Amino acid sequence: MNAKTNTNRRLSPEDREQQILEGAVKFFAEKGFSGQTRELALQLGITQPLLYRYFPTKRSLIERVFEEAYINKLDPEWSVALTDRSQSLHKRLCTFYCNYSEATYRNEWIRIYMFSALMEEPLNRHYIGLVEEQILTPICIELRDYCGLPKVDISPISQIELDHIWVMHGGLFYHAIRKHIYRSRVSNDFEEIVSRAVSTMLEGSKAAQS
Repeated sequence: MNAKTNTNRRLSPEDREQQILEGAVKFFAEKGFSGQTRELALQLGITQPLLYRYFPTKRSLIERVFEEAYINKLDPEWSVALTDRSQSLHKRLCTFYCNYSEATYRNEWIRIYMFSALMEEPLNRHYIGLVEEQILTPICIELRDYCGLPKVDISPISQIELDHIWVMHGGLFYHAIRKHIYRSRVSNDFEEIVSRAVSTMLEGSKAAQS
């Protein structure tokens, strides 16, 4: 038995679980969810039975990876800040997308997201639902106020309104895909990219109402 395994065996249960979880995030980002737990255990320098002591099934490990990499990244304060009308909507959106990208637009996050989407993973659809509920719908509501349109208690947010915001949201996300999936050359000035995207969306929305 090598020294690495001996060292790993002395980890506390909490540290061991975190070690497995962090390793699984990196592993699934490279292999996708078809990657085998036997190979993951080998990379971590532990036995497969030890891995299953903490995560009894591969499914339970995948669910924890999603919780760690996705659900826990959704800061409840983002929704609060998006609806703070003491700041301009342009500033609120720019601040949000810079914070959101810092928390999520990372190599492992992007790659796992794409793998799970291709596999039609239910957890991926759950995350998209949370994004629509906690982020995109509040943006739609604030955009209505910005454009002087009826409040949601008079007219509910429509699918076309959500799709309109998805165009901006998806465009910024695609910048991360080009960087982490395609390995394309991209601008490092993400704040400027966000500012231009937000300005285009806001100006276009007002122009559409005139």
